[in-house]
Amino acid sequence: MSLSVDVFVVGTDGELQILDVPEGASDLAGFERWRTTVWGSDTVGSLGARFFPQLSSDDLKVEPSEVSAFLQECALLRKHLEDIATRTVRPRTLEEHRHALSRRLANIENAANRAQSIGGGVLIW
Repeated sequence: MSLSVDVFVVGTDGELQILDVPEGASDLAGFERWRTTVWGSDTVGSLGARFFPQLSSDDLKVEPSEVSAFLQECALLRKHLEDIATRTVRPRTLEEHRHALSRRLANIENAANRAQSIGGGVLIW
């Protein structure tokens, strides 16, 4: 199984409406096991991350008002990508793991930027 990242808006009825992934974009946020082995890992938590570690126990819902802070956290993870790749569980080579992390983080960043541009939120599930 895989983690997905989606953009949502809150409808007039208060219900979440998950938007379609635009052509050319990807909703892949990592393998399901990355909830605990990467995004929810002690390594990511030790960087001061507060959003991503939530994935270790549940889906992550970033409210529209928090998307800016979430993008800052994405930038923090990007800055420390080498450390995350080195210190988290990987079934492949370090280079392959680093590349996979970078691609999945880019998908998350892309979704967060789309969400911010329309006043929506981000869901990783």
